[in-house]
Amino acid sequence: MKQNQTLTDTSNPIKRVVIGIQFLFVAFGATVLVPLLIDIDPSVALFTAGVGTLIFHTITKGKVPVFLGSSFAFIAPIIAATKIYGYPGTLGGIIAVGIVYTVVSAIIKLWGLKVIEKIFPAVVVGPVIMIIGLSLASAGVDMAKTNWPIALVVLATAILIVTFTKGLIKLIPIFIGIIVGYSISIIAGLIDFSSVNDAAWFALPKFTAPEFNWGAILYMIPVAIAPIIEHIGDMYAIGGVANKKFVKDPGLHRTLLGDGVATAFAGFFGGPPNTTYSEVTGAVALTKITDPRVLRIAAVTAIVFSLIGKVSAILKTIPASVLGGIMLLLFGMIASIGIKTLIDAKTDFSITRNQVIVSIILTVGVGGAQLGYGNFSLAGIGLASVVGVILNLVLPNKSKPIKGSHVNK
Repeated sequence: MKQNQTLTDTSNPIKRVVIGIQFLFVAFGATVLVPLLIDIDPSVALFTAGVGTLIFHTITKGKVPVFLGSSFAFIAPIIAATKIYGYPGTLGGIIAVGIVYTVVSAIIKLWGLKVIEKIFPAVVVGPVIMIIGLSLASAGVDMAKTNWPIALVVLATAILIVTFTKGLIKLIPIFIGIIVGYSISIIAGLIDFSSVNDAAWFALPKFTAPEFNWGAILYMIPVAIAPIIEHIGDMYAIGGVANKKFVKDPGLHRTLLGDGVATAFAGFFGGPPNTTYSEVTGAVALTKITDPRVLRIAAVTAIVFSLIGKVSAILKTIPASVLGGIMLLLFGMIASIGIKTLIDAKTDFSITRNQVIVSIILTVGVGGAQLGYGNFSLAGIGLASVVGVILNLVLPNKSKPIKGSHVNK
């Protein structure tokens, strides 16, 4: 099969552009949700996601149909790290996460996947994903209770979409839920559009320069575990749809390197980490459109949107209750994916070591344990991840390695 030959014809340039813009909207809701939750300019996330995607395509020789976006896995640690180290310090941690991706890509290049599977089996990754979802449960409730009726309508809409619809609509429950909640908020007179009227049509995103703090760096680095595992699963999934072995050509080392460089780029400009996006992976699988040019068009569209000042202004007017309604579903689903990871890998809980590893990870992560010395501290998801990896390597009778997972972004 030739490089640009696809399962769905995208040879017509106009059709290709239309489909590319459509793919952006598949990821749009989640892409802008992360910056809104961590309280940064959403146009920055759109810009870094767009440029990051183009960087990924350059590193992977334009062969893989992928759009990079903001990973939900990083929301909780970014919020927590920002409270301790400030957002510029957290950005230094995000850059370090990009470097971790680069190191892992080199390990895979030299020794293959077996090393990663040994360090990060399901018994470690599963509970870490659960903590990622559960750690923000209270934040979701706090936002939802600002207006429970609207939050519950948003929640119900997202549940109905993800449960009863089919096709492309099923892939955008977040986007549709936000649209429904936002529309109701407008009718109820809850939104002030003065900031939108005052916003310029053209405006550069509000970039933030990083600062480097060892505490923030060590706090953020362990969170890269879950997205790395997800990335591997996504590459196998997309390769299956395109009938190509992307894990060999261009290779997992290149695709992970693409994620890493894109994430580091985002950190330098004030954006959240950029990783392979599950919504877009699902859209590729559903539509059978595997032409990488389509995803590059989506990337360019994201960059264009990031330069339209009124887009950012409108996104900032989304009420907390609307975001809270989405979070009630979103973070619970992430936690359930952690459970599914353990089930899919057939983790045997009759084995004491597995019980011990999962129990300690959950207790440390949910309980908010913290280790500190001077200005350095390691807590929450990061500490739980480190403890889980150490226990897995130290305790005998290791469990079966993970065979891929799918964390939602």
